Amino acid sequence: MTVEQADLADKIDAAVDAYVELLNTGTAEQIADLYAPDATVEDPIGADIRNTREQLVEFYSVITGMDERTATLKWKKVAGDTAVFEFTLVTKTAGLAFEITPVDIMVFNADGKVSSMRAVWRPEDLTQL
Repeated sequence: MTVEQADLADKIDAAVDAYVELLNTGTAEQIADLYAPDATVEDPIGADIRNTREQLVEFYSVITGMDERTATLKWKKVAGDTAVFEFTLVTKTAGLAFEITPVDIMVFNADGKVSSMRAVWRPEDLTQL
């Protein structure tokens, strides 16, 4: 592994950790800051692709606007410019609680910013607690 590859791997590793932590405590804007300006988000795979910062902020505002939210990283793998990881997200709002455990696939640019994210989950994976 070259120094550049190791540096990128470190950036990716830190970005995934930051992503999960921001799902817990951050704002939609802070989460969007992890993405490159031309990034795409397909969550879940098959959904309309979001490709502007405004769309990303709107998307993540759904999560950050919940009364409570807890994201827990289960595992992650980093290779080359790609991270694959699974996490559990529990959200609570208006007296209702939901849980989902997606697998996200993120590709990163040389600066360690997310250039694409695809989330692997189906609607039936979202369970009411």
